[in-house]
Order: sequence, then C-alpha cells, then structure tokens
Amino acid sequence: MALDAKELDRLLEQAFNEGTRLYQERGFQRRVGFGSRPALVSVDLANAWTRPGNPFTCDQEKMDGEIIPGMQKLLRTFRAHKLPVVHVTTAYEITDRNASFTDMGLWHDKIPVDVVNLKDRDLWAIDSRIAPIEGEYTLLKKRASAFHGTELAGILRAAGVDTILVTGVTACACVRTTICDGLADGFRTIAVKECIGDRVPGAVAWNLFDIDAKFADVHTVDECVEKIAALAG
Repeated sequence: MALDAKELDRLLEQAFNEGTRLYQERGFQRRVGFGSRPALVSVDLANAWTRPGNPFTCDQEKMDGEIIPGMQKLLRTFRAHKLPVVHVTTAYEITDRNASFTDMGLWHDKIPVDVVNLKDRDLWAIDSRIAPIEGEYTLLKKRASAFHGTELAGILRAAGVDTILVTGVTACACVRTTICDGLADGFRTIAVKECIGDRVPGAVAWNLFDIDAKFADVHTVDECVEKIAALAG
C-alpha cells in the first residue's frame, strides 16, 4: 500500500530527528554562514520543469504555490539591492540519441535529456513568472551542476561574490550538485527551503536535510530576505 503524504512526512521527520542526533554527535551540521556579497543562482526553473506536460515537469502544487512565489520575493530583494542573479537552464543542440557525437554526452542513457532541444526555445526559456530582466544572466548548462564545465564560478568571482543562494529543481540532482560544487569552489552555500522542488514525494525533504548536514545552510525565503537586507544596510 502506498504511503499518503502525511504518513510519509511523519516517517521522514522521525528519521530526521534520529539523524540529527547522530550527525550532531559526530560534528556535522555546522554552519557555513553568509558572507558579504551574495548572488542568487536559480537552477532549471525553465518551462520544461515548471510547466505541466513534460518528462521533466516537477510537482505542480509546490511549483505554483511555493517555488514561484518564493522566487518572486527573492528576485524583488536581489533586484532592489542590485545583487547578481544567474538564471540557469539546460538544453542540447544534438539530440539524436543515435548520433556518434552529441553534447548530451552519456546522460541521455539515463534520463530523457533529448526532449530539451535547443531549437525549441520555449522549453528551456526561464518561466515567464520569474523571467530575467536586463542585467541578469542566463546560463546554459549541459550537465547536472551549474558549475560543471561552465563559466559560473569565474563570473561570480569577478563580481566579488562570496555567497550563493541556490534555488530551483531538482533537489536530488541539479540543485544538489550545484550546491556541492559551489562549496567545493569556495562559495558559501545557502539552500532556500521553499524554492527547491522535485518530482518524487519526499525527495525535497530528504535532500534538504542531508544538504544542511553536509553542504549548505538551509534557510527560509524570509530568513534570506532579512539577511540580505541587513547586509545591504
């Protein structure tokens, strides 16, 4: 019998409580904290992930009810304080799975990245509800992490950024690997709780718990807005 959402949440909470005890006994769950100059890195909040009808479509209730409104609030804050914003998306130029050479690499052997064709701009365009404005950058990636094989670290360092607030989808893949690589590249990493989604029940809660223990500090949208305002002030 499948678990309902409330029962799944209860079991996860039980596991998290026990995990917290173990982690804290062993010195995990330390705080990396905010630095002095944050940037917002929004991962794959493009139509193929945010809108219905695509293999990559994420939980629509959370997307429409939490992620997009939370992103809108974050964007207002970053824009008001003239802080860097990077919108990240994913698409491929050679989507023939039988081709001898393709920018998909081997990833298409695991997931249907071939459906996100560079020619279909509407698929990989950032959701119009949180569309980039002048002065914000849209980064096209080919792999899970927004850092792997891209210019992201370089352009952030050139802008004096020492902290990244990471949002987007999915918690178990592109968001998580971006956070891990961001920390490895020397940035203070913040995961924004309400602005991270996935497709599978429980995936967000589990990954945020584990990320908070090992790779980033998890904060709510309101906490992030308050901290940015304090830094800017």
